[in-house]
Amino acid sequence: MLLAGPSGSGKSSLAARTGLPVLRLDDFYKEGNDPTLPLVTGSTDIDWDSPSSWDADAAVSAIAELCRSGRTAVPVYDIATSSRTGTGTLDINRTPLFVAEGIFAADIVRRCEELGVLADALCLRGRPSTTFRRRLARDLREGRKSVPFLLRRGWRLMRAERGIVARQARLGAHPCGKAEALGRLAAAAAGRCRTPSAA
Repeated sequence: MLLAGPSGSGKSSLAARTGLPVLRLDDFYKEGNDPTLPLVTGSTDIDWDSPSSWDADAAVSAIAELCRSGRTAVPVYDIATSSRTGTGTLDINRTPLFVAEGIFAADIVRRCEELGVLADALCLRGRPSTTFRRRLARDLREGRKSVPFLLRRGWRLMRAERGIVARQARLGAHPCGKAEALGRLAAAAAGRCRTPSAA
């Protein structure tokens, strides 16, 4: 189950509510010294909201391995330092469904479909102002980046949020609120998986 949505839309809390195993796709970010990291246009800030800041190949490999063997090695990523601090193991104990959540989840919908491992793909959406407040409170609480950086990023993302949701929908993630998302997760857990045409 892929769970996408803008940063701060509530993906992590919703995934936790399901009681299902969760693969944190944000742990597949590139490290801060990676020369391929993109920059925000007209700025020296790294664009952590660009799919180019993320290792999609490693994320898809981890999903495929979880589906095949029930466990996989995952990086442990520290957002505050933009670095991988170790490696862990995710074991889903033969659970037939798990949630892979992150802001780039929609970018791998088609690849997961082609591998035959996708139950459903969702994009959480809400009010941009609410997402802004939730994201800023979380990022400040966790000390993710400097305050000026977080304010610049938050303002930019609030203005872009509707476009972000529209892009993720085009990639195959169904836009919905939390109540509908929980319903579709329950349907997937019951074995009622979507067909590719439902994108």
